Amino acid sequence: MFLKSDINKIEKELERSVEAQHPVLRDASLHLLQAGGKRIRPVFVLLSAKFGSYDIERLKHIAVALELIHMASLVHDDVIDDAELRRGKKTIKAQWDNRVAMYTGDYIFAKAIEKAAYFKNEDIHRIISRAMHEMCLGEIEQIRDQYNWDQTLKTYLRRIKRKTALLIAVSCQLGAVSAGASSKDQSRLYHYGYNVGMSYQIIDDILDFTGTEKELGKPAGSDLLQGNITLPALYAMCKRSNIRSEISGLCQNKNHSKFDITPVLEMVKNSGGIEYSKELSKNYLEKAFVALEGLSDISAKKSLSDIATYIGGRKR
Repeated sequence: MFLKSDINKIEKELERSVEAQHPVLRDASLHLLQAGGKRIRPVFVLLSAKFGSYDIERLKHIAVALELIHMASLVHDDVIDDAELRRGKKTIKAQWDNRVAMYTGDYIFAKAIEKAAYFKNEDIHRIISRAMHEMCLGEIEQIRDQYNWDQTLKTYLRRIKRKTALLIAVSCQLGAVSAGASSKDQSRLYHYGYNVGMSYQIIDDILDFTGTEKELGKPAGSDLLQGNITLPALYAMCKRSNIRSEISGLCQNKNHSKFDITPVLEMVKNSGGIEYSKELSKNYLEKAFVALEGLSDISAKKSLSDIATYIGGRKR
């Protein structure tokens, strides 16, 4: 990628940002950072900034802030889900405990706000604070809806908007805002990011049923075992009552390690839920491509289009 050197700068800035005097906070934060990640949000910041006045020394502050917000939300998610693995490595709550994980997440959130303080633009702070507010609502909704078998499609879509799509949309928007791009381009990039983010999360939810533990970095079916009802299962439960009873039976089984979820995964896959989810993901991607149409024909536009295409076809 033509942004490789700038992404490397952001990676180094991330490492500096999570340094802490307290050894537990430092070690836990570095543990999360070193577990890796695609750094999708910083990439979207940088690509979107290409439609304005591009300056990596300025942009790195907003790119790091948004990635830190994402990282902090993952730490809190793992506590909510009681998750042992993320990207094939122990989560902070598994490596230490829930209290350390929650304080680490709070610390990383605080560092994100500190990085964003570089900017004096009130719009940037308003957008970030609103996004963090919405993300917190998404966290609360996830807690509320764990093992709730009566969810609707509307509930699911609102949750993934708040937990995933919004931060990707804001990453595109703030890349443009920070670079002084036109308000129309800011809006186009926001809508591109929102639709890509919705598609991205739906594909993630599909892969939880179709991927292997090696590909996912966690056991297949982890979402269901943790009581999180995603789109393929939601569709399956609406179509076939026996699947609903099988899935709802999971909440009675407290020892997930001894529960064979394979038959349930097969039932969901055979229900048409995977195909339905793929079609909805495709619809969001098509909207993302439409949002790009009004942008200038520069290399960043092609990269954004390529990313959307990749998301639509990814296998892991």
